[in-house]
Amino acid sequence: MNSFASQNPDSHPKASNIALAGYVARPRIGIITGSGPEAGLDLWTKVLRENRRRMGSQFRHDTDAPAVDIISDPELGLSMELDRTEPEVWTALRADAEALEGRVAAYAIACNTLNVFAPRLNELGLTARLISFADVLGTHLRRRGETRVCLLGARTVAELGAWSPYRSLRSVVDFEPLDEDGRMALHQLIYDVKQYGAEHPPLRVRFARLLERVRSDTVLLACTELPLIADVATTKHLVDVTQLVAEALVDCTGLAAASDGS
Repeated sequence: MNSFASQNPDSHPKASNIALAGYVARPRIGIITGSGPEAGLDLWTKVLRENRRRMGSQFRHDTDAPAVDIISDPELGLSMELDRTEPEVWTALRADAEALEGRVAAYAIACNTLNVFAPRLNELGLTARLISFADVLGTHLRRRGETRVCLLGARTVAELGAWSPYRSLRSVVDFEPLDEDGRMALHQLIYDVKQYGAEHPPLRVRFARLLERVRSDTVLLACTELPLIADVATTKHLVDVTQLVAEALVDCTGLAAASDGS
C-alpha cells in the first residue's frame, strides 16, 4: 500500500470542513492578455490579492477566490506598433472577446494600448461588460483632484493621439509630455521588459533615470510592463493603472470594496 492510500483522510477535520463548505459562486470575470503574457499574469495576481485583502479573515480556502477565464493570445503583441498593425490586432482581439461571451460577466484587456478598441468592442453588443482602462483611470484622477500628471506608456499611447485610449482624458487633467529622447527611451525600455523579463537588472536603473526627467509629482504607469519594474526609489507618486483595473474587476465579482475606502 502506498503512503497516499495509508493516510487518514479525517486527520485534519477542521481543514476538511472548510474544504467541503458550501461553495457560493460569484460572477465570473475574464482577462485577455498576450501583449505581453506577463501583463495578464500581473493583472490576475493583483485580482487575487485584492480579493484576499477585501475578504480579510473571511478568506478561508480556494473556493473564496474569484473565478477567472484567461485568454492569452500572442498575436496581440503586435499592438506595440498599432498604427501599422491595426487590422491584424483588431481581428484577433475581437475573436478573443467573443470567445468570452456567455462565460463571464465582465472582462478586462491586460494592455493599455489595446484599450483604444474599447468603443468598437462595446459596439459588438456583447453581454460581458468591458472594464475600460481609460474609464477606470478617469474616475481615479477625478476622485484625487489631479491637475497635472505625466503619462508613461508605449509610443502610440503616450502621444495621446488617435491611437491612445487616454486621449479623452485631456479634458480631465493636463499631461506633461516627455521630450522626444525620453519617448524613444521609454518605448525601447518597454520592448526590453518584454524581451528580457522584469528581473533583468539594468531595466530598473533605466526606469529610474526616466522618472528623473519628469517634473510632475504624479506619474501614470500606462503600460502593463512598467509596474513590473516600478519597485525603484523615487519621490514621485506612481499610479499603477493595472491595480486600479484589478480593483474594478473584483468589484464585478460582487465583493464590495472595504468600508474604509482603501
